[in-house]
Amino acid sequence: MTPIDDHPLRYALANELHARPFPVAATPCTVVFLAIKKQETAVARDRDEDLAHLINLLDRHGAQHPQPQATHYAGQIGRHWLKWEQHTEFVTYTAIFQNVSDRPFNPADFEVFPPDWLMASPGQRVTSAMIRVVEHQADDEIKDALTDWFEPESLAVARVLDDAAICASDFRIDPAGHMRFALFVTKGTGRRRTGRIIQRLCEIETYKAMSMLGFARVKQMAARIGALDGKLTELMGQMTDNSAQPDELLHELLSTSIELETLSAQCAFRFGATGAYEAIVNQRIEVMREERFEGRQSFADFMMRRYDPAIRTVKSTERRLQALSDRAIRAGELLRTRVDVERSAQNQALLENMDRRADLALRLQHTVEGLSVVAISYYAVSLTSYLLFPLTGAGISKGMLTAAVTLPVVLMVWVAIRRIRKRLA
Repeated sequence: MTPIDDHPLRYALANELHARPFPVAATPCTVVFLAIKKQETAVARDRDEDLAHLINLLDRHGAQHPQPQATHYAGQIGRHWLKWEQHTEFVTYTAIFQNVSDRPFNPADFEVFPPDWLMASPGQRVTSAMIRVVEHQADDEIKDALTDWFEPESLAVARVLDDAAICASDFRIDPAGHMRFALFVTKGTGRRRTGRIIQRLCEIETYKAMSMLGFARVKQMAARIGALDGKLTELMGQMTDNSAQPDELLHELLSTSIELETLSAQCAFRFGATGAYEAIVNQRIEVMREERFEGRQSFADFMMRRYDPAIRTVKSTERRLQALSDRAIRAGELLRTRVDVERSAQNQALLENMDRRADLALRLQHTVEGLSVVAISYYAVSLTSYLLFPLTGAGISKGMLTAAVTLPVVLMVWVAIRRIRKRLA
């Protein structure tokens, strides 16, 4: 077989598809989850700080370090199995340990992440969750547990993956500061499938929280966008007023347009990220293949009623901001057209005035030329009379000679001046 050179990234790209395996979890177990995001410039953050924070946690348990520049890690730390992932804007920690506490959602279970380690985090908590994974019980027992653990008004519960398990959450933050999820696993469901369900629940919560950052940004912008909308409408109304100065209106309109474009640029990434995160949330819920449990609302129902309106607000604000920018651009073009038309009219009037002045100058020039013909002719006739008088006979007077030469001399002078003017033209 003839050898062939491999692309330098062939193995790296192929391995990337298998670099982040799903966790493997046996029932019963407890899962604690944490997502951390830097408040500002999260995308351009120093990712070495994320890795250093992970290594700090691993050193506390004497665990092996990840590879340099690693973006994911999985390994055992004490009695916990830890999975760490670095994403575009945030990092996530998932810790799983076998068995569950007698007290459901015991805050002590979160102590796998020490308080001083959390305080030294290179970012802020976006979300944290605790997942209690137990064996499937009788439906009545599950209903009693759900009533004790969650807020009934917002509880979402469903059978997932062809009745492989029952998932439940009220998507509320408990007194310890964590989201709560319950997972009742049907007997016979494998550890890998259980791990996939856990992964999906963590992803749903993470990307829901991340997409809601767009909603928070929209609420902050709402007042300013409303003010810019009113100002733009006022400026467009002034455009119909002939007494308004177009140059001043154009300056204000350009200022408003620049501010709108600045807002669009500042929010472009957040709007795009919100749309991407929303798609992931809906996709993760869809792959769970939910079925109703005792007529309760499913995760999809909860998102449709509570989550989708917030995302629609983000999308409508994005469209509104784009529409305002387009309106400002169109208004600016109309105002510039008005200014150009007025300037064209001014230029036309100026040209007409210049034409009148040129016509007057031409008439004056013709008048001067006529006078110059008379003056030159006068002197030419006088000189001609003096030159020819000695040559005439005694019977011709000087006056008769002058009268005789006047017409030819004037004609010659007129012809000469015409030729000179043609040459100059």
